[in-house]
Amino acid sequence: MIYILLFILSVSLTFLVRKIALKKVLLAEVNDRSSHTTPTPHGGGIAIAITWFSGISYLYYLGDIDSSLYYAFLVGIVISLVSYLDDLYELSPKLRLLVQFIVAISGVYLIGGVSEIDFTFFTLSNQLILNSLTVLIIVWFINLYNFLDGIDGYAGSEIVFLSLAGFILFEESHFLVLIAASLGFLLWNWHKAKIFMGDVGSTLLGYNVAIYMLYYTNQESSNLWIWLILFGVFWFDASVTIFRRFKNKEKLFQAHKKHAYQRLEQSGISHDGIVIRAMLLNIVLFSFIYFIPSLFLSFLISLVVLYTSLKYVDRLKGFS
Repeated sequence: MIYILLFILSVSLTFLVRKIALKKVLLAEVNDRSSHTTPTPHGGGIAIAITWFSGISYLYYLGDIDSSLYYAFLVGIVISLVSYLDDLYELSPKLRLLVQFIVAISGVYLIGGVSEIDFTFFTLSNQLILNSLTVLIIVWFINLYNFLDGIDGYAGSEIVFLSLAGFILFEESHFLVLIAASLGFLLWNWHKAKIFMGDVGSTLLGYNVAIYMLYYTNQESSNLWIWLILFGVFWFDASVTIFRRFKNKEKLFQAHKKHAYQRLEQSGISHDGIVIRAMLLNIVLFSFIYFIPSLFLSFLISLVVLYTSLKYVDRLKGFS
C-alpha cells in the first residue's frame, strides 16, 4: 500500500511542479544541444527527490533499511538542493564539482568505505586506493547520469530498470520506493515529455546508483560486477564518448550531442524507440547475471555486447 501512495505522491508532485514551472516560465529552452523542439518545463526531479526521501525515511522508521545506507542516501539531499539552484541560476561549475566531492566523500564515509574488490585473479584491498577510487566513481556517476538525461523517458526508464533489477536480486524494500518515485515522474516525462527531470533529479539518481553499487560491493565484493553490468548502457556510453572527445582534442566541458542516444535520435529514431532499444539491451545484460555462473565473465561479455551496440550506433550516425 505504501508504494502505491508514494507513486500517487510522485505523480501529484510532478503535476504541481509542472504547473508552477509554467506559471513562473521555468522552461528548458531549445538550443544546439537540445533533443526537444519546444520550450518545456523542467525541475520535475523535485517530485522524485521528495517522494524518495519521504519513502526511505518511512522505511527507516519501520527499521526496514540499514541505517548506514539510509544516512548515505540522505546526503543526496545536498546534491538535490544544489542541483535545483543550478537549474534556476546556473551555478559555477567549480562550485558544483566541489559540492559533488563533499557529498561523495560523505557518502563513502557513511557506508564505511569499501573493504575490497575481487578481480577474480587478484583482490584489491588497499584502503587509500579503494576509497579514493570510490569517491571518483560517485562524482563520475553523478555527472554521467546528468549527461545522459537528454531525451524523453531515458533517465527515468533507466532508474526504474535498475531498481527493479536490484529488487529481484537483493529483495530490499528501498528499491520499490525508488521505482514508485521514478514511475510517478515518468508518466509525465514519456515522449512527448510534459516536463523534464532537470539536474535536481539526474544528479540525485546518479548518486543513488553509485551508493547502491558501493554498498552492495561491501556486502560481497563480486557484487561490483553486477552493478557495472546493470548500469552498463549509461556508464559505457558516457565513458567512451568522453574518451573519444579527449582523443579528438575537444573541449570536454563544452556542450555536445555525441552520446550514443543522441546520435540515434539524429539518425531518425524516435525518443521512445531509443528508450525501448535501451531497455531491451538492459534485459540482455541482466540475463548474463542470471545465467552465467561467473560474474566477472558476465562483465567481460557485457563489455563485448556494449561495444558491439556502440559500433551499431556508429554505423547509423558516425562519431565526428
